[in-house]
Amino acid sequence: MTSRVPVLLSSSSVFPEPTAAAFQLAAALGYDGLEVMVWTDVVSQDAGALRGLSTHYGVPVLSVHAPCLLVTQRVWSPDPWERLRKAAELAETLGAPTVVVHPPFTWQRDYARNFADGLAGVADRFSGLRFAVENMYPVRMAGRQFVPYVPGWDPTDTGYPSYTLDLSHCAASHSDPLEMADRMGTGLAHVHLGDGTGEGRDEHLVPGRGTQPCGELLSSLAGRGFTGAVAVEVATRGAKSRAVREADLRTALEFARQHLTASSPVDA
Repeated sequence: MTSRVPVLLSSSSVFPEPTAAAFQLAAALGYDGLEVMVWTDVVSQDAGALRGLSTHYGVPVLSVHAPCLLVTQRVWSPDPWERLRKAAELAETLGAPTVVVHPPFTWQRDYARNFADGLAGVADRFSGLRFAVENMYPVRMAGRQFVPYVPGWDPTDTGYPSYTLDLSHCAASHSDPLEMADRMGTGLAHVHLGDGTGEGRDEHLVPGRGTQPCGELLSSLAGRGFTGAVAVEVATRGAKSRAVREADLRTALEFARQHLTASSPVDA
C-alpha cells in the first residue's frame, strides 16, 4: 500500500552505481518516486535523459537536489546561483515540486552575502517550486570543530519559507529532529530519511540502525500538516553486492511506510 506521503529514493542512495540504477531499483522495490541528486554523473544533469528513464521505469522525479556538494562545485557552472537556477529549470521540466539546497559554504562570500534575498528572487521566478534549505552540521577534525556554512549549519536560525529536515545531519550536529521540525513549522517541506549514532559524523544509516527518532518523526508528519515527500537518503557504498544494497533500500522503504501510517501524539 502506498502511503499518503510519497516515499522517494534518493539517487545518492545507490552510489557508486549511476543515476540510471536508482530508477531501476526504485521501480523494482516500489518507491513512489525519485529524488535526483545532481552530481558529476552526466545523466543526473540531463532533463531529456532523466525524462526518458522516468517514462521507461514508471518512476516520477519528485525532487531535485541542487549540486551543492564539494564534489559538484563545477557541475554546470562555477557560479552557485547559476547551478541553483539550472536545478530549478530541471525540476520544473520534470514536474518535480521541490528543490533541495544547502546553506552557502563560508568561502562562497558573494553567494552567502545575498543568499536569503537571492533565494527569494529565484523562488519568485520559479513560483511553482519550493526551495527547501537543508539543515547541515558542524565538521569535526583532529579534535576540533568548525562550521563550514554561512551564517551557520541550522537554517532555522536565519529563517526560510521552506526547509529540508535531514535526520542523519541531526545526528551529526547532536540536534533533536523533533525539536528541529517544530522550529521549521509549516515550512517543513521535505525530509531526508537516514539514521545516525550521534558520533559527530554524517553516517546516513538505514533508518532503525542508529539512535535517531526516525519513526517518531515520520509518524508526527500527519499532525504537522506535512504536504511534502520523504526521500530515503542512505549510504550503501559499503554494500558487498547489489543484493545487499537492494535489501537495505527495501528495509528503508518498509520502515518509512510503516511509520508514516502510524498515529502520533501530534495528531491529537
